[in-house]
Amino acid sequence: MKTQDVAQYLQDNPQFFEEHVEILTQISLPHPHGGRTISLSERQLLALREKNKELEKQLRELITFAHDNDALQHKVHEFVVALFAARDLATLQEMIPRLLRDIFAIPHAVLRLWQIAPPSAEVLAFADAQSQPVCLHHAAHDTAAWFGEPAAQLHSYAYLPLHAGSETIGLLVLASEDKQRFYPEMGTVFLQRIAEAVASALHPYLAH
Repeated sequence: MKTQDVAQYLQDNPQFFEEHVEILTQISLPHPHGGRTISLSERQLLALREKNKELEKQLRELITFAHDNDALQHKVHEFVVALFAARDLATLQEMIPRLLRDIFAIPHAVLRLWQIAPPSAEVLAFADAQSQPVCLHHAAHDTAAWFGEPAAQLHSYAYLPLHAGSETIGLLVLASEDKQRFYPEMGTVFLQRIAEAVASALHPYLAH
């Protein structure tokens, strides 16, 4: 008889151990951490303790995640409010990278507006193809050069397309020397909010 057959039989006949209680007291199992054998009930207790530890760990992670989200939400709010202080395009262009550095500790940020600095055909096509921010471990097309001398040390990028309706008006690029600051699988909800705030702040100052 195969072990799968035994397991299936016990699952299909839960009354088995009720009818053969003595077997429970006779079963000994290896301790999960070695060294001795333990009874079935002890093994079940250890399994429950391990499961509780795992559940506690997951709960701590969820609480930490919630706290981090709250802190990030506050930073996004602070960023949006600060944008209202700008009264012209030049101020916004200077302010946006500075706010990203001061509020979010993003070391490198470049804002490119197509009206002022038209991109290459490849970058334009790349930006137009993105409906939401995208994070990469490499620079897209020729955008590494936008960062000047620090470009050689940058290992992660977040590309935030700026939209006005269905039109792409520019690209906000965030970068870091830390490869894990931005990565392809990361969530982009807050990056999307930043992109929308920046695009809304810029839109009134751009020709239509």
